Amino acid sequence: MDDLLWIGPALISGIAASRLGLPPMVGYLLCGFILNLSGVYDADRLTMIGNLGVTLLLFTIGLKLNLHSLLRPVIWAGTTLHTTIVVSVLGTLLYWISLAGIQAFSGIDIGKAMLIGFALSFSSTVFAVKTLEDKGEYQSKYGQIAIGVLIMQDIFAVVFLAASTGKLPSVWALGLLVLIPMRYVLMQLLNRAGHSGELQILYGLALAFGGYALFDAVDVKGDLGALIVGAMLASHPLAGNVSKRLLGFKDLLLVGFFLSIGMSGSLTVSAMLIALFLAVLVVFKTVLFFVLFTRFKMRARTATLSSLTLANYSEFGLIVGAIAVSNAWLTEDWLVTIALALTMTIIIAAPINMRAVRFYSRLRPTARKFETESVLPEDELPEFGDARVAVIGMGQLGTGVYDQLLPDYGNILIGIDSDPEVITKHKDAGRNVILADATNDEMWERTIDTPMEVGILALKIHQENLGIVKRVNERNPTASMFAVASHEDEVAELIDAGAEAAWNMYSEAGIGLASEVITYYRNKDTGNS
Repeated sequence: MDDLLWIGPALISGIAASRLGLPPMVGYLLCGFILNLSGVYDADRLTMIGNLGVTLLLFTIGLKLNLHSLLRPVIWAGTTLHTTIVVSVLGTLLYWISLAGIQAFSGIDIGKAMLIGFALSFSSTVFAVKTLEDKGEYQSKYGQIAIGVLIMQDIFAVVFLAASTGKLPSVWALGLLVLIPMRYVLMQLLNRAGHSGELQILYGLALAFGGYALFDAVDVKGDLGALIVGAMLASHPLAGNVSKRLLGFKDLLLVGFFLSIGMSGSLTVSAMLIALFLAVLVVFKTVLFFVLFTRFKMRARTATLSSLTLANYSEFGLIVGAIAVSNAWLTEDWLVTIALALTMTIIIAAPINMRAVRFYSRLRPTARKFETESVLPEDELPEFGDARVAVIGMGQLGTGVYDQLLPDYGNILIGIDSDPEVITKHKDAGRNVILADATNDEMWERTIDTPMEVGILALKIHQENLGIVKRVNERNPTASMFAVASHEDEVAELIDAGAEAAWNMYSEAGIGLASEVITYYRNKDTGNS
């Protein structure tokens, strides 16, 4: 039981960070520093827990891999250019500082300087995903750009992890090619697991750790195995469900990782000063993201908000730093320094991102000067034409709403979705749909000059529906918004935010089901008489 004593301090620190509007991981890192200073807990006990968390993290990243989205130049080319420039500039800067004779940077040769620059080139996946979910903007255009960049960065990190062993793979590594035809079998096994929660969890854990063990057995970095096995299932309809089932396990195990980082070395004044210097350098990362995004023809708003989402250092940087320390490429002091820099940037980035739209509004006149003459079609503001009624979110629920309204509203009805594949499917079916990001304030500003009267929110995530209602209420208060929710308190939130009406879809489904039963028995009784 002594091995679990970290849970209490971690819980308290996580709650404290959340109450301050910061990601819980900031609290975990600080808790690790405090535990280290107290000397009451051995960091080695958390190492295995942290390693398990990293493996699950990589597996779940694999489950979300969309190779088509990664093939967009703004993602793969933009991320590659950004990483190359950041590593070169920061690495060279740190090396020059070491040559200047500053004691804290002594012993930093060009190789070590570039390695530190590589660790600092990543942005936090955990922070970005959590922030986007809290704001209800995970499916926004800028959110998807940021997530795409993060996945590319994660791939770079995994390649580094795979190469960090310093030894060639075994000749038996060629046997890993059998995974290609085995993909069909893995898909079928997931089908057999079905929607059962415990079976999906067990299947996910078996594949993540099994993939790790398989690759490790042939002298290939096990983390790469977890990512690849996850990617093999990414196209399966249940892949998202498996990822969600594993979320709690992954987050809990990663707590151990963050705690162990905080406990990995001594907290010194020198480390804090260097970390503060590195935290200032994150401004360079952020501005560079903005410049590259606009060069790839993104609109200023999308480029700004994407850049702010990525304006921090990353837990993957800590993983790279931990590998470097374990291989004696860097001293433990640098791992502590990187952890402190990560903590500082997240503390700064959290409140900025919660007010990112206001931040952009102030910068808009200047930011728009960097826009290219033409923008990517996927980032253009939509044209609504004569549409008066819009169904936002063309999943199963939205499609049902659209088809029900079509006979009455015909040409003045339009469907809106942010997924190009969904739009293509509906256009092939003859529906009037457009590709648009409903979380974009500027889109709703444009509806003031259109006949748009009604918006029907049919998105699955409550925070997304709530965020859109607030935006429409601010940008075009004449438009009436209707929405669905999963719980009664969410219904109240939507109405308070400005929705004309909102319904609990489960209650409504229950009413509909009861009505069908009543009709059935009435018809049956009539037939018997």
